[in-house]
Amino acid sequence: MATEAAVAERAETRAKTKKKAPKAQGGTPWWMWIAVAAIVVFCLFPFYWLINLSLKTGADLGDSSLFPPHPTLKNYESIFNNSDFTRSLLNSAIIAISTTALALLVGSFCAYALARLRFSGKFAIIALVLSITTFPAIAIAAPLFRLWSDIGIFNTLIGLIIPNLTFALPLAIYILVSFFKEIPKDLEEAALVDGATHFVAFRKVVVPLAAPGLATAGILTFIATWNEFLLAITLTSSPKARPVPAAIAFFTGSTQFEIPYGTITAASVVISVPLILLVLLFQKRIVAGLTAGAVKG
Repeated sequence: MATEAAVAERAETRAKTKKKAPKAQGGTPWWMWIAVAAIVVFCLFPFYWLINLSLKTGADLGDSSLFPPHPTLKNYESIFNNSDFTRSLLNSAIIAISTTALALLVGSFCAYALARLRFSGKFAIIALVLSITTFPAIAIAAPLFRLWSDIGIFNTLIGLIIPNLTFALPLAIYILVSFFKEIPKDLEEAALVDGATHFVAFRKVVVPLAAPGLATAGILTFIATWNEFLLAITLTSSPKARPVPAAIAFFTGSTQFEIPYGTITAASVVISVPLILLVLLFQKRIVAGLTAGAVKG
């Protein structure tokens, strides 16, 4: 009886505490919604203006109205009828995909070694790897131009993949090192006990768990390579290997002094679409990879 009375008393105390607990405040305040809307408009307006210009031709290009008075797709038809532009799209896809694949393949092995092995000077190596990503491309553009011309890979796809990989690989390594550190070693040790080799444990245990980090490194590498302009315009001389950012710079108008704003903006919209779709498709993995290691426990 005493036990039942104690239980009843505790239940009554909890009920009173719940009644006295302050009510949670209402939803998100109105001013925060306004601030978020303003930020979204601020970020998206340049891209909208790009689309707005791409739908104008002739005298409408000088009109500053928010909506095209006579929208047309002639600019898009013009760029896709341009064989140099379509060839540059293919070149950009080959260069970006090849660079990303090589950066993830080589970078995953390097990052795994830096994350798991114990040796002196590891921090210095990681710092050196990270410092390469901040190295200015303009400093190596002229020497590469001379070197590539001498060895015969100037104006080739491989001549662009190599320097792009030089900058993409350190970024991939730095991202993956921090991610591999968060994967428990017990999982690999369990696979080794079951008879797996170190490579099999890495391929079947570590890599699947590191998918968000690989997605993050891959997306960032792909975007950086796809948008690269300086090396693209320095190491190419014809549409044979010229990527699309450099190809847009060679668009010409109907006269010598005319700037083809319509076709330039249409091409800019077209080359932005793959990046937007890529981020939308892998946004969850990108966020998971960027936040990996931010919270311990």
